[in-house]
Amino acid sequence: MTALSQPFFQHALLAGTLIAAACGMVGYFLVLRAQVFTADALSHVAFTGAMAALAIGYDLRLGLFAATIAIALLFGALGRRARPDDVVIGSVFSWVLGLGAFFVTLYTTSRSTADGTAGVSVLFGSVFGMSAGHAATAALLAGGVCVLMLIAARPLLFATVDEAVAAARGVPVRLLGYGFLAVAGASAAEATQAVGSLLLLGLLAAPAGAAIRLTDRPYRALALSVGLAVTEVWTGLFTSYAVPKMPPSFAIMATATAVYAATFLIRRPVPRTS
Repeated sequence: MTALSQPFFQHALLAGTLIAAACGMVGYFLVLRAQVFTADALSHVAFTGAMAALAIGYDLRLGLFAATIAIALLFGALGRRARPDDVVIGSVFSWVLGLGAFFVTLYTTSRSTADGTAGVSVLFGSVFGMSAGHAATAALLAGGVCVLMLIAARPLLFATVDEAVAAARGVPVRLLGYGFLAVAGASAAEATQAVGSLLLLGLLAAPAGAAIRLTDRPYRALALSVGLAVTEVWTGLFTSYAVPKMPPSFAIMATATAVYAATFLIRRPVPRTS
């Protein structure tokens, strides 16, 4: 029986494809704007938010999205022109990790029906465990992220490359910064469902980093980042299906890492100067 004939694999492929596309788009701008540390912090925020929701009896997805979007906006509010500051991120990072430990303890000790595997699924993802409804919801949300990024790509690129000139030309730089951080938070929550909070940074950063190393053209790099992210997720899913003992999150991240490493072996032509 082939992988594509299995319902669980179809659900994973549907959700994984759209989540990868969203991460490819958002990740490109995270790398271009030097905000990869923000994504790293959001990976820990995702875990804390999910465990907080479980501890008080709500769906973990509610905690995922509420926490990642709220903290992403907080980073922007405490930074300059909605650009997070590394010191602020590091301080909030530590606080969030402490909260995560608290909510894990609260969840496992105060709820008699606590699912002992919930924390593991949040940390490492459970893309093969998605139901049809869960996969459809994840795909719709990721698709919405893609649409928003396509709409904002041009002004966001302008504000990223030359913030002062963009502001002088009337581009709402601060509003764009907040909007991008909110979308980045939603993408982190989405990626957590596929590869887990511990590994989501790789899905956001590795395809984008590889794309930027392969081309200097912004829109080509953006498209390449999306293409690489989707291809890496597909490769990881099929590899995990073929090798059942290999978790899909590991297979996806191993593929993404290998592709990024391979870009160092490619010599780009040096433009001739007259």
